[in-house]
Amino acid sequence: MTQQTTINNQPQDDEIDLGRLFGLLLDGKWLIIGITTLAMIIGVTYALLSTPVYKANALLQVEEKSSGMPALGEMGDLFSQQSNAGAELEIISSRMVLGAAVDERKRDIIVEPYYFPLLGKFMASRYQGEQPAEASLFDSYAWGGEQIKVSQLMVPSYLLDKPLTLRATEQGFVLLNNDGTELLRGQAGKLAEQDGIRLLLTDLVARPGTEFVLTKASRLKAIADLSQNLNVSEKGKASGILSLSLTGTNQADIAATLNAVARQYLLQNIQRMSAEAEKSLSFLTEQQPELKAKLDQAEERLNEYRQQHKSVDLGLETQSVLTQMVELEKQLNELSFKESELSRLYTRAHPSYQALLEKKQALAKDKKQLADQVENLPTTQQEVLRLTRDMQVSQEIYIQLLNKVQELNIVKAGTVGNVRIIDDAVTEPHAVKPKKPLIVVLATLLGGMLSVGLVLMRGLLNRGVENPEDFEQAGMSVYASVPLSEVHQKKTQLLSKRKKQPNQGSQLLAAYNPADLAIESLRALRTSLHFAMIEANNNVLAIGGPSPAIGKSFVSSNLAAICAQAGQKVLLIDADMRKGYMHTLLNVSLEQGLSGLLSGKHSLQQVVQSTEVDNLHFIARGQIPPNPSELLMHSNFSKLVEEAGKQYDLVIIDTPPVLAVTDPVIISAQAGTTLMISRFAKNPLKEVEIAMRRYQQNGINVKGIVFNAVERKASTYGYGNYGYYNYEYKNS
Repeated sequence: MTQQTTINNQPQDDEIDLGRLFGLLLDGKWLIIGITTLAMIIGVTYALLSTPVYKANALLQVEEKSSGMPALGEMGDLFSQQSNAGAELEIISSRMVLGAAVDERKRDIIVEPYYFPLLGKFMASRYQGEQPAEASLFDSYAWGGEQIKVSQLMVPSYLLDKPLTLRATEQGFVLLNNDGTELLRGQAGKLAEQDGIRLLLTDLVARPGTEFVLTKASRLKAIADLSQNLNVSEKGKASGILSLSLTGTNQADIAATLNAVARQYLLQNIQRMSAEAEKSLSFLTEQQPELKAKLDQAEERLNEYRQQHKSVDLGLETQSVLTQMVELEKQLNELSFKESELSRLYTRAHPSYQALLEKKQALAKDKKQLADQVENLPTTQQEVLRLTRDMQVSQEIYIQLLNKVQELNIVKAGTVGNVRIIDDAVTEPHAVKPKKPLIVVLATLLGGMLSVGLVLMRGLLNRGVENPEDFEQAGMSVYASVPLSEVHQKKTQLLSKRKKQPNQGSQLLAAYNPADLAIESLRALRTSLHFAMIEANNNVLAIGGPSPAIGKSFVSSNLAAICAQAGQKVLLIDADMRKGYMHTLLNVSLEQGLSGLLSGKHSLQQVVQSTEVDNLHFIARGQIPPNPSELLMHSNFSKLVEEAGKQYDLVIIDTPPVLAVTDPVIISAQAGTTLMISRFAKNPLKEVEIAMRRYQQNGINVKGIVFNAVERKASTYGYGNYGYYNYEYKNS
């Protein structure tokens, strides 16, 4: 009775196996340790070789109110300002302030030595000599001790933001373009000019041949670079205390630059505070000649009228009216002047503006009443009163204007602004970047996470079967689990490196290391086969597999060897006439083999070869034929199987991959028993199921699976008991 193997497709378990994940980490511990260590070394190297970045700090105060001269009373209050810290932050970061600081510090001129890549700046920063360091090799690089200061640099527009090379020479320096073209020659301390380029070096200490990178940055780019490294913030909420910080690699330069930013901000603040006084002073200065002319005209008209009417004097009552009218005109003029100032600060709806208009209206009413009294006077008295009033009013207005001009000059001269520098810029002694301990820790953590992720991803993406229980759950019997032989693996790698050398000897593991765990597993397979082949119609065993490089030839040859060692007469046939290599394992000839036998060129006695293992005979694949499948379907193959079955106790046929060619199906149709090989972590379960189905579709019963090259892993099926047995076997 033929027993059929049933394939059951069971749903996969979607639950996360924490035990397997932990096992994957244990299996990949050396990879994790290696990658983590490498990441830590990279982090340490970066921390040591990276250029340190320092920070300079300064502190400013923006006062709530500030007036040019508090003693001026209303005049001073007219020009008072309310501070707005948010606006001040934007002003400090503006191009107006930063541009002035860039011009003061010449930050649009960038010059630095040309260092050797990676190590050059690190070595130069630790050089302590007074003279430039000597360089036996790479003398164009700076190795420490070099000094250079550029006081003036002007270039044509096409060279802006372009790095130029400045090379020190015995006589001075030479300026080169990026393509090596000479642009300018000169000496330190002397202004050099040529083709629109002006360069003044006030200091140059370097070995002849040392090169520097010189760049004339555009003003806008220099401002942007400064703004990028500048940080301005307010301490607390509405405190009016502004904190300024600037980062850079040159400690002295960043402190000086930050002080320049603070000074320029303070200067513009003073200029802004005195701007209102300046505008008012300019307005009054323009009005002064006109008012002086009006005063002169009024005096002249009064004198002329008195001369014509023989020095008419005013009575006491008329004199009193005149005094009142002049005072009203004076007050109205003051209100008009104040109105002109308020109109530049407030709208007419402002309470201060409305109060001024009401006062002005009341004075105008009083003026009208006095005008009515004047109409009752004689005509001569009215005219003298009018002319005298015009003259005195013009005089009062002119004197008032002079007083205002004096006051505004005092306001302008006494303006101090509402900003003061509390702390000048000071550079912190320790670098703020890079944070070396943090970099090393982060690099190590990143390396650890990357390695763990790599190990887990590799394990999750590996679809090959790693547990024989997967075959059992799919309805396939597992006849044996053969552990991976490290001894055989090392010997195979060694022989592959010297494959061109002859007489390499047998590669049968059963011959040179019969105590290996893999051979012990094959002995267990031999016992299982003894009972499995009892009901078979012949003593022929076909061994196949779904894909190449899974160990079919290893299992076939070593199984044949241990069966022969047990006293059976065994014939081993390499039926892979395309790529069979079993002759190299047994160290026998390839010339006469299976292809020659099936094509009728050789007889069975001619192709059968003896091996170094007693009772084990071998038929090689022979020369590669053009039609292997047709040869296997020929009656000569059936005769071979029948005759070999009579002459030998066991015939083992190694077949090619069943998913690649049809040869295994043809061969298994003649064999009484068929086994299929699956390699650990290589063949997916789906692939094995398809291969099994290929056999079943042709009426061939596959007895079971031989799980080959099983590795000892914490995440998968193990073979720990074999280890104890192997220890006892070797020491018995």
